[in-house]
Amino acid sequence: MLAKNAGQSMSIPWAMQMNAVSVEEPGRLVQTLTGAILGCGGWVLSRGANDTGTINMLFEFERQVCVDVYSVLIAAGLELSQSGHIRFTELCQCTRSNRRSCGEEIASIDLEIQTYPVDVGRSHQFFESA
Repeated sequence: MLAKNAGQSMSIPWAMQMNAVSVEEPGRLVQTLTGAILGCGGWVLSRGANDTGTINMLFEFERQVCVDVYSVLIAAGLELSQSGHIRFTELCQCTRSNRRSCGEEIASIDLEIQTYPVDVGRSHQFFESA
């Protein structure tokens, strides 16, 4: 597994691992993110969720759409880790500065999301009692 990841990192200079959290329901979030990434012209290579609310997604996209991908992740309700924000900012700035030479290169994101869905009934009761 390490050899595979090492080879992938060498062939794709922007192969990144990121963590995020979300209050969205896991099944709905997977569907939303898949549609959003595909809508930006990206490719979802794998996706899944487990019983503890952890979502894993592996996706790729051309660097020229990195701002779009970054935006849809945030719009979908993800709170990226600080390092995730930094890496995406670096990717977008580097791509902007070198658009002619790298715009069609591929970026790869291995994203792990921990979800904490909000129980709508409980939050509604909370606001009624306040």
